[in-house]
Amino acid sequence: MNTLDAIKNRRSIKKFTSRVITRADIEPLLEAAVFAPSHGMTQPWGFIVLGEGARRAYGEVLGARRSARIEDPEMAAVAMEKAVRGAVETPAIVAVTMKLDDDPETREEDYAATFMAIQNLTLAAVANGLGTQIKTGAIMEDPRLREALGVEEGRRIVALVCVGEPAEIPAAKPRIPAAEKTVWLD
Repeated sequence: MNTLDAIKNRRSIKKFTSRVITRADIEPLLEAAVFAPSHGMTQPWGFIVLGEGARRAYGEVLGARRSARIEDPEMAAVAMEKAVRGAVETPAIVAVTMKLDDDPETREEDYAATFMAIQNLTLAAVANGLGTQIKTGAIMEDPRLREALGVEEGRRIVALVCVGEPAEIPAAKPRIPAAEKTVWLD
């Protein structure tokens, strides 16, 4: 598959098959990730591949966050169980972290570079017949998640990338053509 096809075929996959994703499946994705550009070759990214116990711990943090917003204790318990089950049943999850540089400009460049590494990972997954879903948001800053994943001080969790064999591939959503988003200057 060529690069443009991988870009156009990449989707956020919400349902995966039960196929086990092995270390041999994940390693080429991580190798592709580290070829992302980074200003000054800072290479700020790091990867944590979550085994079943770590996926469960992530699900418990996610479930606790979701159930805290639900007043009905029975419904809160259902939300907790659903979050844990969803995390454990996800074939593979890769936490992508970055080094937090003291310089704000470098830190911003490193954040962008880390997302380029994530994009490389997702495109390599498509090229290898796998699908991904990128998860971001406030949970990435939750101290319980940092502790559960053993993220050291001085690093930020940028995203969790779920990886698996797609059970279904959603249709492409319409995109605004580049021409409508482009200004050509002389």
